[in-house]
Amino acid sequence: MKTALIAMSGGVDSSIAAYLTQQAGYSCIGCTMKLYENADANIPRENTCCSLDDIEDARSVAFRLDMPYYVFQMTDLFREKVIRKFCDAYCAGRTPNPCIDCNRYLKFEALLARADALHCDKIVTGHYARIEETDRGYLLKKAADPAKDQSYVLYMLTQAQLARILFPLGGLQKQQVRALAEAQGFVNAHKHDSQDICFVPDGDYARVIETQTGITPEPGDFVDLQGNVIGRHDGLIHYTVGQRRGLGIAIGKPAYVCGLDVPGNRVVIGENADLFRRACIVTGINWISGEPPQEPVRCEAKIRYRHPGQPALLEFTDSDTARLTFDAPQRAITAGQAAVFYDGDTVLGGGEILRTENE
Repeated sequence: MKTALIAMSGGVDSSIAAYLTQQAGYSCIGCTMKLYENADANIPRENTCCSLDDIEDARSVAFRLDMPYYVFQMTDLFREKVIRKFCDAYCAGRTPNPCIDCNRYLKFEALLARADALHCDKIVTGHYARIEETDRGYLLKKAADPAKDQSYVLYMLTQAQLARILFPLGGLQKQQVRALAEAQGFVNAHKHDSQDICFVPDGDYARVIETQTGITPEPGDFVDLQGNVIGRHDGLIHYTVGQRRGLGIAIGKPAYVCGLDVPGNRVVIGENADLFRRACIVTGINWISGEPPQEPVRCEAKIRYRHPGQPALLEFTDSDTARLTFDAPQRAITAGQAAVFYDGDTVLGGGEILRTENE
């Protein structure tokens, strides 16, 4: 009998992923990765950390399914590979997606190493995405439920990893998942989905950055597109391209962050129309099939998780860097976010947006 290691977050999705894997005939082992301590998320040390409640929910489901269950201590790795990188990116004027780094370094690297140690054939997560095996290798595809599709944050997966991963929820709708959990009597059948970055539960990411780095952001100038000073800002880590709320300035019309000048410690302010660009440079590209194409590729590209993919041309300049040019200008293409490339519902690959470029 094949064995699967199930990543159980304590939520309903990973619980049903465990149930479905067991129903598919696998011998299953449940596990939860403990990723952060209270202090990492600015939660008072004496409080019960929300992640501990999640662990108990996961343990309850594993007990109900009669499978072994482990908690893996991965706080140091998470702090190094996710939290520190998150802080460094904001301090450098970029806007990161820490879920992508968590998937890359924790769920599909460190967890595979644990699976090897436990002699497991597969690892299983509750992601909404699909894997299809073909005679040319493995394809990563969008989920059946477009509202829950998570293929965007999985672009870093390799052929070797896809061969070892199961996504049991890829063909299901969210309401089907909750109905299955209720039928099984799982304690988390109606548990709310997490909406925030796990180590920023109150949404105050700037405070987390200050706590983690010990650096107090230096105030500087708001400037318009011509470089004229129009106000003072609270520190670059408080701002991201496209932001409108919380600026605290009045210019007689809606004001938006159009750029971050890190060397000059300036926040560039403009109008909504000033946010649109057609091209960007994408680096650190993972091409899921293996070798990137030698010729330009027509694709549909997403520049953030909730961005509706748009037609674009991808032209590689070296093995992991490319210029992405959209057919029509896109709003707030932001350094640090991921650009992910699709052919229909198949993920071709993706990478990190380095900068925008003039057409």
